[in-house]
Amino acid sequence: MSTTTATGTATSADGTTISYRRLGRGPGLVIVHGAMQTGHSQSELATALAAGFTCYLPDRRGRGGSGPVGAGYGLARESEDLDAVLRATGARYAVGVSSGAVITLHTALTRPAALSKAVLFEPPLGLDADDVRAALERFDRELAEGRIPAALVTGMRAARLGPPLFNALPRRVQEWLTGLMLNSQDGTAGEQPTFRELAPTQRQDMQLVAEAPADFAAYRTVEVRTLLLGGSRSQGYLRSALAELERVLPRARRVVMEGLDHGATQNAAQRGRPERVAEEIRRFLAEDS
Repeated sequence: MSTTTATGTATSADGTTISYRRLGRGPGLVIVHGAMQTGHSQSELATALAAGFTCYLPDRRGRGGSGPVGAGYGLARESEDLDAVLRATGARYAVGVSSGAVITLHTALTRPAALSKAVLFEPPLGLDADDVRAALERFDRELAEGRIPAALVTGMRAARLGPPLFNALPRRVQEWLTGLMLNSQDGTAGEQPTFRELAPTQRQDMQLVAEAPADFAAYRTVEVRTLLLGGSRSQGYLRSALAELERVLPRARRVVMEGLDHGATQNAAQRGRPERVAEEIRRFLAEDS
């Protein structure tokens, strides 16, 4: 197994540079990260898969080594970015995590020839788009005022992704705790940017969720073989979204991993279970078409 990491770039349709890390040996597999993340966030998942696959870990636009968000941002832009990485690397498989799964699903819908198989880990679909847009307006105001803890709480509440105990707290307490967390990260060095540095990027992920089709039937024409992957401890609407996708996608199956939650794909230091997730991905990609 090769775990030596190399880097590369792809050029998206609008000229934006998309940077990625590469490790492993075998068929190409692109791992598309979610909100408040970079390509480094699933590095241990890639390592767990590296014995059988060449894994590519792109930084989505506006993050890490990739170019700026730019004009005309939306699902189409993100899909163009993924397509650029697939073309540059020759990869035929993709794993999308959370909002990255929304991007991967949109790519399977609009660019079916780009993918042979796709793995979708808990795409945040089924939320009320008007509610998300209202939260996005509030997020923009709070970020412009320099109230980063408040903006992050707004994003978390909009996506319903906070832990149950955190969700039960008054908003002012949520903001205070988020501020403490941000302060604890300030000044730390590492490959992964701090949440304070990543905070502005949450806007893009909220926009993707608001833009995604409200009706799951929009995905009925997706012909790419798809694994719908989630955890038994994840939020109810995420589990429901996977069940709805299983109902409408003609070539999909769903696996619920017992005891895992929405953070399962992340590195172990973030309480992820990358080895367990890798087991299901390997099994699916080894299946005959």
